Amino acid sequence: MTGLTVKDIARLVGGVSNGDGAASVRDVVIDSRQVGQGSMFAALPGEKADGHDYITKALDAGAACCLALRVPEGERRPVITVPDVAKALAVLAEKYRKMFSLPVIGIVGSVGKTTSKEMVAAVLSQKYKVLKTEKNLNNELGVPLTLFRLSPEYGAAVIEMGISDFGEMTRLAKMVRPDMVVYTVIGASHLDNLHDRAGVLKAKTELLPFLRPQGTVFVNGDDDMLAGLDCRRRKISFGIAAENDVRAENIASDADSTDCEIALGDRRIPVTIPAYGRQMVYAALSGAAVGLNMGLDDAAIARGIASYKTVGRRASVIDTGFITLVDDCYNANPNSVKCAVDSLKMLPGRKVCVLGDMLGLGESGERLHLEVGQYAGENGAELILTAGELARGIDAGAAKTGAQTVHFDTSAKLIAALPEYIKKGDAVLVKASHAMKFEEVSEAIKKLS
Repeated sequence: MTGLTVKDIARLVGGVSNGDGAASVRDVVIDSRQVGQGSMFAALPGEKADGHDYITKALDAGAACCLALRVPEGERRPVITVPDVAKALAVLAEKYRKMFSLPVIGIVGSVGKTTSKEMVAAVLSQKYKVLKTEKNLNNELGVPLTLFRLSPEYGAAVIEMGISDFGEMTRLAKMVRPDMVVYTVIGASHLDNLHDRAGVLKAKTELLPFLRPQGTVFVNGDDDMLAGLDCRRRKISFGIAAENDVRAENIASDADSTDCEIALGDRRIPVTIPAYGRQMVYAALSGAAVGLNMGLDDAAIARGIASYKTVGRRASVIDTGFITLVDDCYNANPNSVKCAVDSLKMLPGRKVCVLGDMLGLGESGERLHLEVGQYAGENGAELILTAGELARGIDAGAAKTGAQTVHFDTSAKLIAALPEYIKKGDAVLVKASHAMKFEEVSEAIKKLS
């Protein structure tokens, strides 16, 4: 954060400040352990801890001020009081964003947001100093914290925007006000709130009224709902199908990397993506499409794609010396699991899928688990191990195809049975919703010999 004092912030959020308001605010934090000299600590009330209990500690640690619902008794140092701390942060983020004229790219979709965000940032970093969303700070608290990091040194910003219900994207878009937006996939996720894919599209396109009229919308043209999107803005499609504006040709992949040519008309850019999987092609295409739109040359785009680094447990390919493990247990929905199954076909060895519950699918959950199981069985999976109550549907769907299937009531029972089923030379995909804690399954597979 730059250019704002305690007094300025109190004015912008309509708050009341006690104490001296002359100090400059360097950054905004919501964890008192991250307070440094000049920080503003936002005291958010929570289920497990109340930030108001840490106001004195934050001020003692050098905070310029705190943003809170109330002032602790006897505290004379700067505390800005507001009726709602989270809403005040959103108001401040919206007004702070308007202080900057740099190009801002929003990243939106059901699958692949983080991968696309990292790829777009990697490409643009060949020309600009890029601010990007860190970790999973893509919600109504994380987006303001990202925007507060804006400063004149940045030439572009790439902001991931994640939602799970109607209205959330409107609130995020009011803060971000993107100049461009990348739509990755409209998939079957958060259906407990959004009902169906039409609802997902409706929720995610709440952003469009906040995109400047001369802005650009980049869409995955291989997604049926995005291909037909009427966004009333300039639209550039990317994908593998020939009708896309920016497309991938001559794709070849192994466990370490993916090669392809990125085509735009008669223009061809040979690229190497230092990661595995079909989803990486789409991420590279999104990065290339944004880079081309912002005037980067072919060499810069290729360098940017080559500099991409995998984030967390997203399709991380590990040669354990016994098997090839695709550790993709960060999260799961039907679209991402099907894409992971497709990518598994690129690896040598018997194809084994270790799958767990996909959560948040609402009334469609049973049907979608059945569909995923059938898809896996029809697309090369020779052995499918499942755990979790919902994953019974994956087992049932896969069994219909004639694939070998085994279901376990718990992941602990699955882990105990791994030595019986996983054989030397197998290619093993591990994927489930994050709450299933399938990272424990991945760790157990790494120890097999």
